[in-house]
Amino acid sequence: MKHLPNLLTVANLFCGCIAIAFILSLQPFWANLYGEQYIVSATEQAYLGSLFIFIAAICDLLDGLAARALNIFSPVGQDLDSLADLVSFGVAPAMIMFKLLWTAYMKQPNAMDVSMLATTPAFLIACFAALRLAKFNVTTTKQKTYFIGMPTPAVGLFIASFPLIAWYNPFNLGIYLQNTTVIYIIIALLCWLMVSRIKFFKFIPGKWSLATTWPHMVLVVLSLLALPFLKILAIPLAFILYILLSFIYKAPAGDEVPAAA
Repeated sequence: MKHLPNLLTVANLFCGCIAIAFILSLQPFWANLYGEQYIVSATEQAYLGSLFIFIAAICDLLDGLAARALNIFSPVGQDLDSLADLVSFGVAPAMIMFKLLWTAYMKQPNAMDVSMLATTPAFLIACFAALRLAKFNVTTTKQKTYFIGMPTPAVGLFIASFPLIAWYNPFNLGIYLQNTTVIYIIIALLCWLMVSRIKFFKFIPGKWSLATTWPHMVLVVLSLLALPFLKILAIPLAFILYILLSFIYKAPAGDEVPAAA
């Protein structure tokens, strides 16, 4: 049982690798219909990649719960968790943004003249995720009820919802994921959020008080109420609510304590 948390972390990493494989297999192609040329993007691979990112998030949640339940904590486990998170919620989402940018440029009239360098800002997601995780690992204080900077799993899940939105196209919002300006703005905002000094509340199993759990309750209730009406859009909505509630949230006094050596 002592290896269970690390096994779950490895499962997280494994799912992240599978997600990357599916996402990179997405190949837009030209199709001819009645003499007109159209760019077609087979989104099924990206859809499956997104699902594996969500499975990785479940494994990430379970490894933390298992470590607390078994009271097993180690430097190896912490570093392994960060490496797995970097792949599943940093590199894999960066590949999604890369493919979205590539597809968006392919649909432009001057597609053949666009340099591949135009898609490279997508990889900043992975770079800033690495920086965010490194800062978390070397922090000198332990935040009991919040994270400083947007946690990488939240960013990863937000981006993982994009192929699902493109697949189901609710309210015809998939068109915005074909706009390069929108994609660049999203990349910039997410990178900033990960390394910002904003305090984002976190879930603490077994520790319940109104002062620390009210934002969780608001987030869960509003997300569940939105789910029947917005369906897949409930995921990005929950992400936006998480940001807004974190701006309002005030950490209790004395929340920061020295981190364990």
